[in-house]
Amino acid sequence: MNKYEALEKYFGYTAFRTGQEQIIDCLVQGQDVLCVMPTGAGKSICYQVPALLKNGITLVVSPLISLMKDQVGALNESGISAAYINSSLTQRQYSIVMERAIDGCYKIIYIAPERLNTDDFLHLSSTIKIDMIAVDEAHCVSQWGQDFRPSYLKIVEFIDKLSYRPVIGAFTATATREVKEDIQKILKLDNPFKLTTGFDRPNLFFSVLKPQNKIETLLDYLEKNNEKCGIIYCSTRKTVEDICNLLSNNGFASTRYHAGLSDEERKQNQEDFIYDRKLLMVATNAFGMGIDKSNVSFVVHYNMPKNIESYYQEAGRAGRDGEDADCILLYSGVDVRTNQFLIEKSEVNTELDKAAHERVREKDRERLKMITFYCTTTDCLRAFILKYFGEKSSDYCGNCSNCRNGFETVDVTIEAQKILSCVARTGSRFGVKMIVDILRGSKNKRLLRLGLDKQSTYGLLVELSEKRVRSIIDYLLLQGYAAVTNSEYPVLVLTDLSKTVLFKQVKLEMKIPILEAVPESSKTYKSIDSGLMEKLKALRTTLAKEAHMPAYIVFADSALADMCKKRPKNLEEFLHVSGVGKAKQQKYGQLFVDLISKFDSSDSEQTQGKEIKV
Repeated sequence: MNKYEALEKYFGYTAFRTGQEQIIDCLVQGQDVLCVMPTGAGKSICYQVPALLKNGITLVVSPLISLMKDQVGALNESGISAAYINSSLTQRQYSIVMERAIDGCYKIIYIAPERLNTDDFLHLSSTIKIDMIAVDEAHCVSQWGQDFRPSYLKIVEFIDKLSYRPVIGAFTATATREVKEDIQKILKLDNPFKLTTGFDRPNLFFSVLKPQNKIETLLDYLEKNNEKCGIIYCSTRKTVEDICNLLSNNGFASTRYHAGLSDEERKQNQEDFIYDRKLLMVATNAFGMGIDKSNVSFVVHYNMPKNIESYYQEAGRAGRDGEDADCILLYSGVDVRTNQFLIEKSEVNTELDKAAHERVREKDRERLKMITFYCTTTDCLRAFILKYFGEKSSDYCGNCSNCRNGFETVDVTIEAQKILSCVARTGSRFGVKMIVDILRGSKNKRLLRLGLDKQSTYGLLVELSEKRVRSIIDYLLLQGYAAVTNSEYPVLVLTDLSKTVLFKQVKLEMKIPILEAVPESSKTYKSIDSGLMEKLKALRTTLAKEAHMPAYIVFADSALADMCKKRPKNLEEFLHVSGVGKAKQQKYGQLFVDLISKFDSSDSEQTQGKEIKV
């Protein structure tokens, strides 16, 4: 069996996506790889296909129980023998997996990094042949990554204990140049083939909104997309509880997920979402890593996350089926202060000394500054993200809120001079909020107590809204005409460029959005039969319930849409549907072919040609 036969037989695809074939060839030939692919680009195929072509076992190291369960379930459903080893197994289940592994029953074993160096697994590894180790979420090995996990440092320790060295593949969705260098160094990759396929996800629509009322904006969007599946991320547990209760009280089928819930409730709520019993998941960032749910139509960030890496990873959980999806961030200045607090009060990592911990915290502050710039830029949002990850991009994508809404250019030189003058005259001692209050003539108690109402710049911008003054400050920060200190209590300070504004050497023009509207979901399957699609979904749901698995593991929505387009009349034609491999053809083919045939003979005249949004 070659790589093309494996791809078609087990995964139902006739061609590889960008970068997959190169990675597969290197791993099959025994060369280490470092692969950076965005969420939904098909990283798992890159190590699953080589695993099928090798004689021994492939270990996939993952920190995510949910990912392991999803991946193993999907592999078994496709006819590939796989298992996982993590803390969710009972002692009996663990013993069975270990016994079957010794007997050579598995091609792929997913394992948590904490389990690698246990006596039991070290004994197992001495009795089986491990041909390849795939390190998923490889950025977790770097203390400069957004999700450093000390347990990942044990991977090399395990490899060093083997009497031979398997080929190693490191895979991640988000990594800056610094993190990629760390991955290669820490995992001791041997002259690896390095591939970054590009971070762009063209099917994702990016939008940053700055609403006066976040709740109204969220409800408005959900009303317009009330049959869609989505995730709403919040920065704190309390916000998760409040928003989930709000949505439930407004008739939305929603559930919640955060670290404060019991293990049992988190498991139940996650399954309710995965199995489509609840369409909306309201969660902190504790939810989502490894969730391979293909039919998520939107991700809303109710609060701004702490960094672009986390945002792009979380937003990327939308549109994994390749169809159009929305990534919406509801921004307010309070989010910045909340994240500053979370960074300063973060738990000390006992694996790091004090100096190293402070370096990590400093890096967190810098990342927070960049995600704040993302939320306040008037330039293309997609271009901003891609440039952050070191990728060249057009300055206009046509598929983000900044590109779609349009802007008018206004002269803000005078306003900028007043703002910078206020910073200078108050001694660069205050944060953005206080500077805005001084300029707008606020009567808040602290301002009056400090005598700041006596400043010459007090009330100079009283005619402007707080939102407009903040937007001008954001522009000055983004362009380097001002800066915010990286400290527990950040203050606004001048830069070398500030003088060029204060002494009238430059004219400042900034773009102001003409329109800020709540986007309508653009996820649409065109020219397919809505009636047939609904019946295919119903059959899929029935089969999924009988098998106690998520519906998308049976078939993704994109596979059902392809069935609607191709109308297979027999099992041979059914095999040509995208996402249908031999195992699924044999298991489900006749049921779906019969349904399509019956539908075409009775209902198609009434429903043919309609457009369906899913």
